[in-house]
Amino acid sequence: MAVQSKLSLPKSVSDKSIKQLVSSLTDLYLKHRTGISRTVYLTLFIALINRIRNAISEQKAASIHQAQLRQRQGTTSEEDEAVSRKRIELNRDFFKNLLRLLKIVIPGWKSKELRLLISHSIFLTLRTLISLYVAALDGKLVSSLVRGKPRDFFLGLVWWMVVAVPATFTNSMVGRRPPILASEVKMANKFAKLSYHQTKLALQYRTRLTKHVTEKYLSNMTFYALSSLDDRIKNADQLIVVDIQRFSNSLAELYSNLAKPILDIIVYYWSLSRSIGGEGLLLMSLLVQLSANVMRTLTPPFGKYVAEEARLEGEFRFQHSRLIDFSEEIALYHGHEAEKDDVDRGYFTLIKHVNRVLRRRFYHAFMEDFVIKYFWGALGLVLCSVPVFFKVPWQTPQSIGGRTESFVTNRRILLSSSDAVGRVMFSYKEVMELAGFTSRVSTLLDVMDDVKAGRYERKLASTATIEENAAVLKGRGETIESEDIEFTDVPVISPNGDILIPKLSFTVKQGQHLLIVGPNGSGKSSLFRILGGLWPTYGGVVRKPPFTDIFYIPQKPYLSSGSLRQQIIYPDSHYEMRGKGITDDDLLDMLKIIAIEHIVDRVGGWDAEEEWRDVLSGGLQQRVAMARLFYHAPKYAILDECTSNVTLEIEKAMYDQAKALGITLMTVSHRRSLWKYHENILQFDGQGNYVFAKLDAERRMQLEDEKEELDRLLRGVPDMEARIKELEELMGNT
Repeated sequence: MAVQSKLSLPKSVSDKSIKQLVSSLTDLYLKHRTGISRTVYLTLFIALINRIRNAISEQKAASIHQAQLRQRQGTTSEEDEAVSRKRIELNRDFFKNLLRLLKIVIPGWKSKELRLLISHSIFLTLRTLISLYVAALDGKLVSSLVRGKPRDFFLGLVWWMVVAVPATFTNSMVGRRPPILASEVKMANKFAKLSYHQTKLALQYRTRLTKHVTEKYLSNMTFYALSSLDDRIKNADQLIVVDIQRFSNSLAELYSNLAKPILDIIVYYWSLSRSIGGEGLLLMSLLVQLSANVMRTLTPPFGKYVAEEARLEGEFRFQHSRLIDFSEEIALYHGHEAEKDDVDRGYFTLIKHVNRVLRRRFYHAFMEDFVIKYFWGALGLVLCSVPVFFKVPWQTPQSIGGRTESFVTNRRILLSSSDAVGRVMFSYKEVMELAGFTSRVSTLLDVMDDVKAGRYERKLASTATIEENAAVLKGRGETIESEDIEFTDVPVISPNGDILIPKLSFTVKQGQHLLIVGPNGSGKSSLFRILGGLWPTYGGVVRKPPFTDIFYIPQKPYLSSGSLRQQIIYPDSHYEMRGKGITDDDLLDMLKIIAIEHIVDRVGGWDAEEEWRDVLSGGLQQRVAMARLFYHAPKYAILDECTSNVTLEIEKAMYDQAKALGITLMTVSHRRSLWKYHENILQFDGQGNYVFAKLDAERRMQLEDEKEELDRLLRGVPDMEARIKELEELMGNT
């Protein structure tokens, strides 16, 4: 019966009870509002900390796996791929790599970069405070219009123009926000030129990072090891020139595009909470967070796309560089059509990827624009209307002008805060792009550290998978500085893992000139690369003088950019030449020995600069290389077919002068005219065997002549047999 009586209460009584309940709950909430708000905020803060902790712990397994890969030593086989393409993510590895790069671009507390960053932060804060003041001033201007007070209106305009001076100066220092809509791109490009601090930061970052990378790249033959001994970096030039620039720009832009919006959100939300209360902001923030999570889930991996696009750009550039480097060979083979197919294939692969990313950016931008500009804007309008349509307990009653001022101010602040939240959301793409550049630059630094420590990764020949050969590739030999050159049980291995000679042993003392012969691919060039420190020693002991006492002259010598003098003294500078007490007259005497002193006058003197590879013929280039040898006068010289384009008279002058300077010669050549200048011979058979012995040039010449005569006779045996058979047939018929 009691239940029935309650159900049969009049409607007015029921409504009154509900209103009393709501009123009592409201009074109770207002009484304990401060404690409840603090509890909610503390709960949200704890949830945020726990979420960050879980995100970090989820990356530990991946981090441990990466550390194990980094600890691997030796050269990998084809089955153990050098480096798989990394998935670009905002994980622990990204922050670790970014921190590593930040320590390079901001080396210390007293660095110029940190001072610029602090100055940039001050101007960012000033711009936020100015924006807040402008929002309040805008509300006062509209309020004065509604209330019909011209004096207040024009006074506000005066203040508006006064504030415009520091506001525009601040915008010039820090730049404007990045464009969100396509229609804003043109205006944003205009104001991007004014972002003084951001541009200076990017330049300083690039300068620091380029200097650091260049020092590592051009030390300890790292540049050679990256191109010849390791497969992980295909286009170091792309990484050093383009990717470092993009990383620096992205890092400088991200600070402005992330720090400023976060500061705006904090300041604007604090200002709004004083006007419309923190409860509405909390509810709006939860809705924004929910929609942001949905957007983040649907966001494509733009960082991975950026890294892949940079890789394809590098490969496309490399194809054109290769076309330039081998233009003569390609032209002689009439291979332009084949090269065109390769270039077209590389370009269309790049464009296909760019178009695919462009389509995904279009759909993603459509989703982002709808949510950020309109859905969040609608939420903001609802929030701003609360003090107008409802009586807020903690706010004093206002007139129409006061409500208008409050609404305009809150509306402007809310639009600014919504824009700030949008920039934070849009910055996720920028962070992913930064992650892509960070991954590529960090990979370059990691690989350079690996090759410096003797850890190489490349695809190897099939013979490298044999257990015995694999054991040799994992080993490391010993290199000892000595006056003489001595190899003891040193394996000679090609870069792709082929073992050319299992154990090589020979000795070259000063004054004992060595001739090295053998078929192509037998290990002659590999021997010199080991001797020059370009290739690792996989076993045995190598005793050799320091690098400065060994000079290498290839068949096609390197001619640097610079003056004619620079071609003779390379890699010394003019200052270093004078420090050695050598003059231009001394250089001219060196040229007279090999009969090319006339080129000094022909090209316009020692300071003339030309593209020497085009100006000088092959024979003149080889003579210039020999003059370079006379200038440096090392203890040992490696001559790799370096007289193939000169006459016998010039060749004799070269070798006689080198011997007169006390240079011990190690020559690779098939010219019989050079035998007489050497005492020892190292002969490879191309099957992994070799002979090291004294060279009797005269006796070897006789044996070689006899061998050639016998070869000639043997080649005529089939003709003789055919003739005998023909004569027998003729005799049988008669």
